[in-house]
Amino acid sequence: MAGSLSRESIVAITRELIEREGLESVSLRRIAGLLGVTAPALYAHVNGKRDLLRAVAEGEFERLIELLERIDDPDPLARIRRFSRAYIEHAVSNPGLFRTMFLFPPSLSVADATGQELPAATKAFEIAHHAAVEAVDQGLLRSDDPLLVALTLWTGVHGAAEVLLLGFGFDQDTTAALIDSLIETLIAGLRR
Repeated sequence: MAGSLSRESIVAITRELIEREGLESVSLRRIAGLLGVTAPALYAHVNGKRDLLRAVAEGEFERLIELLERIDDPDPLARIRRFSRAYIEHAVSNPGLFRTMFLFPPSLSVADATGQELPAATKAFEIAHHAAVEAVDQGLLRSDDPLLVALTLWTGVHGAAEVLLLGFGFDQDTTAALIDSLIETLIAGLRR
């Protein structure tokens, strides 16, 4: 494997490990063992565990962005509903990867930069933010601050994803009802 060692192969095996065993299972020594190399060999391609996790998170945000960009409904509220469901479904189907994504936040104009912001996380947030801006501009949601609307929606949807990841064992009907109730409650609270 050492001959074909690349950043891409290291990131791919790390992603697979997180999918299979969770974020806690990742160490450079473990990744090196899976690739049949020594841990120091990885440093020719990654700058450490954090760099490696950042690369995995970037890829996962790109996957989420692809899901969001496929949603092209002209009605911003319909897009918000569909974005919310896609976000939660992505989280629930990829728990370890979802947790990895949020080791690296988006850049938000209302928050001080930490230096850890991830461009793909920012892009994913901007897609959802754009729908909130449209909904406010069309008078569908009440606010003078579309960013606050987007943050409110994200906070609620992210919270629902985290609750579903706690492993309560809800059946599909309960899960769907919870997601629908959350989304509709958020939107109702923000309507004009």
